[in-house]
Amino acid sequence: MPADTVITTSPPVEQLPKRELFNDAANLLLRAAAPERKLIIQGVIWLVVAALLETFGPLAGKYLIDNYLLPRDAQVPQIAALIAGALVAGMAASWIRFMQLTRLAGLAMRSVRRIRENVYGHVLRLPMSFFDRAITGQLVSRVTNDTEAVKTLYVQVLFVMLDSVIVLCGAMTAMLWLDWRLMLIVATLLPVVVVIVYAYQRLSAPAVTRSRELRSELNAQMAESIGGMPILQASNAAPRFNARFAGLNEAHYQSRQLEIRANAWLLRPVLDFMNVLLVCVVIYVFGSRSHGTAMTALEVGVIYAFINYIGRVVEPLIQITMQFSQLQQAMVGAARVNVLLREAEAPVAVAQGEVTAGGIAIDHLNFEYLPGRPVLHDIDLHIAPGSFVGIVGHTGSGKSTLLSLLLRFYPAPAGSIRLDGTPVDAIGEDHFRDRVGLVPQEPFLLAASARENITMGRTLSDEQVERAARAAHAHDSIAALEGGYHTPLGEGGARLSVGQKQLIAIARALAGDPRILFLDEATSHIDSETEQIVQRALTQLRGKVTIVAIAHRLSTVRDADRIVVLNHGRIAELGTHSELMAIDNGLYQRLYLLQQLEEEEPESAA
Repeated sequence: MPADTVITTSPPVEQLPKRELFNDAANLLLRAAAPERKLIIQGVIWLVVAALLETFGPLAGKYLIDNYLLPRDAQVPQIAALIAGALVAGMAASWIRFMQLTRLAGLAMRSVRRIRENVYGHVLRLPMSFFDRAITGQLVSRVTNDTEAVKTLYVQVLFVMLDSVIVLCGAMTAMLWLDWRLMLIVATLLPVVVVIVYAYQRLSAPAVTRSRELRSELNAQMAESIGGMPILQASNAAPRFNARFAGLNEAHYQSRQLEIRANAWLLRPVLDFMNVLLVCVVIYVFGSRSHGTAMTALEVGVIYAFINYIGRVVEPLIQITMQFSQLQQAMVGAARVNVLLREAEAPVAVAQGEVTAGGIAIDHLNFEYLPGRPVLHDIDLHIAPGSFVGIVGHTGSGKSTLLSLLLRFYPAPAGSIRLDGTPVDAIGEDHFRDRVGLVPQEPFLLAASARENITMGRTLSDEQVERAARAAHAHDSIAALEGGYHTPLGEGGARLSVGQKQLIAIARALAGDPRILFLDEATSHIDSETEQIVQRALTQLRGKVTIVAIAHRLSTVRDADRIVVLNHGRIAELGTHSELMAIDNGLYQRLYLLQQLEEEEPESAA
């Protein structure tokens, strides 16, 4: 097995070290905001200007008290100028902060839009081995909920914290200029906040991570339950699934409760108490220093300014600590997105090889998903262009694995598969997908019109769409719909029968004008009448398109040019239907007779 076919998994986010969690979040933010770096720098500069303007108000009040109110020197023009200056500075600071936070919020929205588009595009480029282990609901949660958490990281955390830090630095600088000794008293609040934040992180981080993981599991179960609703109701499993969902929901509730209790104890209440305590200490120190001296010995305006600045110090600290709850959730969300983005994408072939006639050559193909557990053994098979080959075998015989290698869903050993003499990995990706069509066992239909389900975003004319539908014998059923090709088919093609869905899937594959058409048990879920329609369509394509049909129903490939019988990953038998039936007690003969018996039993019972 090639090294690049080994399935690897990224560690769960809850197992990531804190430093790696932070690095993941930081790297994601830097990549998303890189195109607007200049706007971020401008925003920070303007926020600094706003913080400087806000420091003017208490300084103006201090000057007013010390120079005009205490001396009872009522100079109206100067007093009016000070008051007007403080009002203008405050209004200007508020307007600047509003404008910059609005602009930065717009930057955040654009960055999240880029992240979401990148994540979705990345998911589309992941190899099929990833989806073998991925859970749909959790992937949807990554693209929606977790990217939304990144927006929270921008808007409610980084910008609020950035603004608060700038205001805090401005207030501390002003207090240092007024009285460095009183400033040191206020500065004792900073290590207290560090201790509070550390304690909060220790208590809340596991709960935040756990709650986000549980939310993904809730989304996954919801998506899974809705997709399998007919089975849930038919098997009376709804109560059991409801109980399981309730258990997950209760676990999510309890994890959120732990986080809320940590918020309630360690964030605003503690800092509000510290605010009152600091004001008391500053007033006490001020009174002690002024005792027995003239009031002007220590200007009363200083205590006024300090009390104002204490509020401007404590409130940013409260805002910073209050954001840590959001910060924990946003960092986990960002890390989960980044873990997904680190998944290796499927290699995209950029070579110039082409599929021209549709010949397939498989030489000594061996393959294993896990080392030491081979799935295919020395497969040798040559398929002429335009021929019809059926591949049959028991469940687990290697049919689907062989098809996945032919479709490049998994990388095959170098040189073991060639199309028209060109190694399959030497054919350009776009050209390969245009020239190789697939009709899956479970037809996938969009909640869109019949035409959109055939084109799948390709630029095809109405004539090309109708020609493909006629070739698949789907035109009549589509034309019978009230809107014809423009009729919405509902989610998953709910308005169509299983057979009609499969015919549209065949039309979709043929619309790209492929040279090779693979059918993955395309008739296993349709009735006999629709199977005959599919067989007529395949008969008309013979000689024009190379057809490789993996079939559970042997009647589908009875008229094939050759039938390959796989058994435990090896080619056990090879030949036409009549040749294989002539092998006494052969594997194909036993499979065919067993199916004939199964089909006759219902008829005899009727």
